[in-house]
Amino acid sequence: MAAKTLKINGTMISAREGESILEAARDSGVSIPTLCHIDGLSDVGACRLCLVDIGGRLRPACTTAVAEGMDIQTNTERLKAYRRQIVELLFAERGHVCAVCVASGHCELQDLAVALGMDHVRYDYLAPICAVDISHDRFGIDHNRCVLCTRCVRACDEIEGVHTWDVSGRGTSARLISDLNQPWGEAESCTTCGKCLLACPTGALFRRGSTVAEMEHAPSRIALIVESRRVRG
Repeated sequence: MAAKTLKINGTMISAREGESILEAARDSGVSIPTLCHIDGLSDVGACRLCLVDIGGRLRPACTTAVAEGMDIQTNTERLKAYRRQIVELLFAERGHVCAVCVASGHCELQDLAVALGMDHVRYDYLAPICAVDISHDRFGIDHNRCVLCTRCVRACDEIEGVHTWDVSGRGTSARLISDLNQPWGEAESCTTCGKCLLACPTGALFRRGSTVAEMEHAPSRIALIVESRRVRG
């Protein structure tokens, strides 16, 4: 497989043909923030936090393949401003109250806000009325904390192979649904495997009975499951 030579933040690197900019950057020790990306699952470029500057044009690093001679900037002031704006909009869109969240202290959205220096939100909170579904006997979903990253959808589809989860609606009305909008506890396709909980970056998916700051997700286990299956053939 041919190698590609390109620049990231002024440093020449080599990358494998077909590799994404995100993969090449991480292989070279360059960190690019993400929210919808998770190792082991397909990339969809939904959150736009991994935008990079390629000759003045912004591209999502997770879904853009490397090319010979690329000159990529990953941390310009323009990109920092966009990333902070994205995180602020995510906070404003739903009801992310960290002080009473089961995932507080273990939340990727919260970590991003801290890393980007977000100490307030410049936009009006939409404060939508979002349901909390605890019809499942083991798990629950709090739509107030969902960022629509679709990591749970992809984990359920690509690893468990049942596609219990999907997204319905558009814009601010978009919601995760199970089995064509049935309560989770009535979703016959659900195998109660918990892979969606492993993949979730926030407190949207939780184990019933979890209290504040108690819920810890384990997204790295998704990649481990995928690799274990590959090795076993």
